[in-house]
Amino acid sequence: MTPLPQILVAPNGAKKTRADHPAVPVTIPEIVATAKACFAAGAGGIHAHVRDAAGGHVLDAGLYRELVAELGRQVPEMVVQITTEAVGRYAPAEQRQVVRDVLPKAASVALKEMLPDDADTAEAAGFYAFAREAGIALQHILYAAADVDRLARMIEAGVIPRGDTEVLFVLGRYSADLESDPADLLPFLDALARLRAIVPAEFMVCAFGRSETAALEAALQAGGKARVGFENSLWMADGRRARDNAERVAEIAALARRLEA
Repeated sequence: MTPLPQILVAPNGAKKTRADHPAVPVTIPEIVATAKACFAAGAGGIHAHVRDAAGGHVLDAGLYRELVAELGRQVPEMVVQITTEAVGRYAPAEQRQVVRDVLPKAASVALKEMLPDDADTAEAAGFYAFAREAGIALQHILYAAADVDRLARMIEAGVIPRGDTEVLFVLGRYSADLESDPADLLPFLDALARLRAIVPAEFMVCAFGRSETAALEAALQAGGKARVGFENSLWMADGRRARDNAERVAEIAALARRLEA
């Protein structure tokens, strides 16, 4: 499986539009151009959402294949991770199917969407086994420390295969103002220690709002990876709006270099 890089850019998400920021990429050419700029700025991969003709979130295998192919031509060194995000529109079966149809090198899957409860796990188990066999690097999206513990239970139960595991901790998603705090990471790290008693696990963090940089710094200091970009925040550390996704990536890449020095 393709390991996820230290810095992943999430340039648009499911909902952001040019009304939020004129540099939000929506079309495939815009996403590719953004990916190239962000790769040059220090992002080793892209968390990719595609949009329909009206600019809406869509899990469309054809559009994903087109995007992956174009990224492969123009920025071949960049890891492409597709999303399976439901946004209240897609059922787990549809989320699983888009991964089967696209066969990406990497995909993100929210545990609470793919396994909304523990009663019926057979279909999900088949999907997770398929992805492991196909060499698709699944990243498990987790919104709370309880989700980390549930992931561990699903691995112990055999629903999710054992082996190298990638997780994404989402900070600030359930705060009243969609603002994260670096301290939000601490319960996740406690739960991560319990998960690592079962499987090797690498973690990445994304963080909503104006504290994105501070939260990602905390993640990097703790040995994690960073997902940065307009999907979660438009703001630089100094409080101004970023010019574009590449500027956000450049700030985090510079931070990572300072921490490694």
